[in-house]
Amino acid sequence: MTTAAEAIARTHRDEWARVVAGLARRFGDLDLAEETAAEAFATAVERWPAEGVPPNPGAWITTTAQRKAIDRIRRESHRDQKHQEAMMLHDDSPPDPVGAVDDDRLRLVFTCCHPALAPEARVALTLRIVGGLTVPEIAHAFLVQETTMGQRISRAKAKIKAARIPFRVPETADLPERLDGVLAVLYLIFNEGYLASGEGTDPIRRDLTGEAIRLTRLVCDLLPPADHGEATGLLALMLLTEARAGARLSSDGELVRLDEQDRGAWDRRLLAEGIALVQERIEAARGGERAGRYQLLAAINAVHVTAPHARDTDWGRIVALYGQLERIDPSPIVSLNKAIAISEFDSPEVGLAQVERLADRLSEYHAFHTTRAELLRLVGRSADAHAAYDRAIELAGNTAETAHLIRRRAQLAAPTPQPHTPARENAS
Repeated sequence: MTTAAEAIARTHRDEWARVVAGLARRFGDLDLAEETAAEAFATAVERWPAEGVPPNPGAWITTTAQRKAIDRIRRESHRDQKHQEAMMLHDDSPPDPVGAVDDDRLRLVFTCCHPALAPEARVALTLRIVGGLTVPEIAHAFLVQETTMGQRISRAKAKIKAARIPFRVPETADLPERLDGVLAVLYLIFNEGYLASGEGTDPIRRDLTGEAIRLTRLVCDLLPPADHGEATGLLALMLLTEARAGARLSSDGELVRLDEQDRGAWDRRLLAEGIALVQERIEAARGGERAGRYQLLAAINAVHVTAPHARDTDWGRIVALYGQLERIDPSPIVSLNKAIAISEFDSPEVGLAQVERLADRLSEYHAFHTTRAELLRLVGRSADAHAAYDRAIELAGNTAETAHLIRRRAQLAAPTPQPHTPARENAS
């Protein structure tokens, strides 16, 4: 039998975004929506254990929050002025054409990820308003003080009100550009959990990766089919990466390379779902749809996880996919990962030559020095490899990665060559 506490926790997880979005849509004020939703859940904590869980918990929370919002507006001594300010968020635009997205939660996501807000504010606001995480939880995840994170969220909401940012999904013509920003925020949240930065924090934050996956599912569910491509690609990428989480750390907390992981420990359910989504995007590409960044990254991950053993990896396919990615996203990090694939497909010498060309642009990026160290050891330049490991350790983001690099550096004196370690994106 479900307890009241379990029902409240499940309702919060499933209904928070819907309740806040509905309140924001009705009253046009994010502060009011968030605060009254929180008050409604607090009331549930007081009443449900004694009165029992209502038949429709989400509707109960919504009704309670709406009553609290109305009561608060009525209590305002300057109600008209306050209400006028709140209505700055009201969407008074004409209705979208038939078939366009009309879901309050998606409107809320686009509001929180508006380009007028600083990137760090978009991440924090999305986790708080859409995800329902508390300020202390978000502060802990990004290693800042609670007061700092609280101020960041407050400033973001004030910016939305002051700039009169509308509570709506962008027009159809603007949706692709704005959707890119939403997906970038979700990817940032996932990456922070995938290999969290900073001392004194868990190297893998599955609460954050799980939240990023949940929010990405929400976006995929709410978008019209024509706009599913990159959102589906991002979801596939997250699922294929999350499937390996249980094998990415050793018992003593060291990062485990992809070629050393126990593939039997991977989550088969997540793998199957992610691979199916990649196949869906491949079929779409055959129909003429152009693959985007997240779709290509998901396809690369699918090549890795479908190989029975690391030695069976189709490196030629990975080189080709990185070539496609490099054409639409010509960043030095993409070029670095392509060089790693080339070193496996061709030779360490060829890969190293490609890596060395990136030195000026990636001198402060730890994965560049890790990759260079691994390739230098493979071509027999142990002293140079040692120095590269030193620099990689200096720049490493967490204890798991540092422990792995220290062990690899210590193995330089070993008489037999060590297997190649891919860079962070392919390594774990």
